[in-house]
Amino acid sequence: MATISVINNYLELDVMKKYIAEFFGTFWLVLGGCGSAVLAANFGGEGNPLELGFLGVSLGFGLTVLTMAYAVGHISGGHFNPAVSFDLFAGKRFSGSDLLPYIIAQVLGAILAGAVLFIIASGNGALDLSGSNPLATNGYGSHSPGGYNLFAPLITEIIMTFMFLVIIMGATDRLALGGFGPSAIGLALTLIHLISIPVTNTSVNPARSTGVALFCGNMEIIAQLWLFWFAPIVGAVLGGWFYYQFLETGIESRPLQPIESEPRD
Repeated sequence: MATISVINNYLELDVMKKYIAEFFGTFWLVLGGCGSAVLAANFGGEGNPLELGFLGVSLGFGLTVLTMAYAVGHISGGHFNPAVSFDLFAGKRFSGSDLLPYIIAQVLGAILAGAVLFIIASGNGALDLSGSNPLATNGYGSHSPGGYNLFAPLITEIIMTFMFLVIIMGATDRLALGGFGPSAIGLALTLIHLISIPVTNTSVNPARSTGVALFCGNMEIIAQLWLFWFAPIVGAVLGGWFYYQFLETGIESRPLQPIESEPRD
C-alpha cells in the first residue's frame, strides 16, 4: 500500500508539472510579446534607434515561444495557447481530459502577465489607456490598428491560426528534422505577426488576448474578446483536422506532447 501511495503521489506531481509549465510558458509569452509592444515598440519616439517597431514586436512574440518550447516543452508539450491545445486535440495528439486544465493554466498565466505588465507600464506615470490598443490589446473596427472591419479580422485570425497550427503539427512530426520544431514554430509566429499586426494587433491566442484586455480599462475591447476566442479556436480545429486527414504520416509524432506519467525506479 505504501508503494502504491508513493506512485500515486508521483503521478499527481507529474500532472501538476504539466500545468505549471503551461502557466509559466504562457506568462512568458504574454509578458515578453505584449511587453515588447507596450514598453519598447515606440520607445523614444519615431525614428529612435532604440524603438522596436513592428519587426521587433513580431520577433518578441516569436522568441517567447521559441525559448519556452525549449525550456519546458518537454514537460507539457509547450502549448502556451488554448488554440494549440484544441488543435492537438483535433489532430488526435492530445487527450481531451487535459484540455480544460491546460486552458485554465494558460489563461491564468496570461492574466498574471497582464497584471505584471500593467504595473510595470504604470511605473513612469505615462501609461495611456485611451488609445485604440492599450496594453497591446486586440480588436477590430476602431480597435484595429489599421481600422479593419469585423470581417477582415475574423478571416485573418482564422487563417493565421490555421497556418500556425499546420506548421506546428508538421514541425513536430516524427519525420520532421529533429530538434528544429521550436525554431520553426517561433519563426512562424514571428511571420504571422508581421502579416497581421495592422489588422488585429495579432492574437492567434485567446489567452494572450484575454490576459491584457482585462487590465486595459476599456469595456469595448473586452466586449470584442469573443472574436479572439472564436476565430483562433476555429482555425486551430480546422488546422488539426486538416493535418490529421491529409498530411499525417501515420507514425507517432514527436509532440508537442506532455511528459508521460510513469513512476521512476
